[in-house]
Amino acid sequence: MKKLKDMLPFLLVTLFSFYLLPLFIKDTGSAMLTLLIIIPVICFVCSMIYGFKKPFSLFYSVTVAILFIPSIFIFYNSSAWIYIVVYGAIALIGSGIGAYISKNRK
Repeated sequence: MKKLKDMLPFLLVTLFSFYLLPLFIKDTGSAMLTLLIIIPVICFVCSMIYGFKKPFSLFYSVTVAILFIPSIFIFYNSSAWIYIVVYGAIALIGSGIGAYISKNRK
């Protein structure tokens, strides 16, 4: 439970990007910009900061991936299922890089 509590601020920022940014999608171009650039950057930065502050956790990446699933039914179509894996992988890489930087900094 403490692990989830430590993740909460980072997960909330990621959650807001998953559920608030799609509200601004107007056409295919803005959808691609949001799905391929804006959300991944937010996900990566949050994950890197989490990895820098906390020890590396696979649970964080899986949680990020799971948080995206309901947004597929709300905002997207079935072609967005691949983004579950993409955002989970981005979170994994970001938290790994953050943990690596933190470890080598000390």
